[in-house]
Amino acid sequence: MILNRIALLLAIIGGINWGLIGVFQFDLIAFLFNGQTAALSRVIYTLVALAALWCISLLFRSREPVDEPA
Repeated sequence: MILNRIALLLAIIGGINWGLIGVFQFDLIAFLFNGQTAALSRVIYTLVALAALWCISLLFRSREPVDEPA
């Protein structure tokens, strides 16, 4: 599902950003979009948070078996 992939991509971006903050005290999103309080930065932070919440739901979904070709 495309929404799952987008959510996963945004969650990965958020994870990388948090890693940069933790290791180097460098906020890539704030750097790219003119500070933490800039409107676009806040939109990105919000999208990453929503994507992370969506990814939590992926943990509890059951996967249907996929028929593999012989």
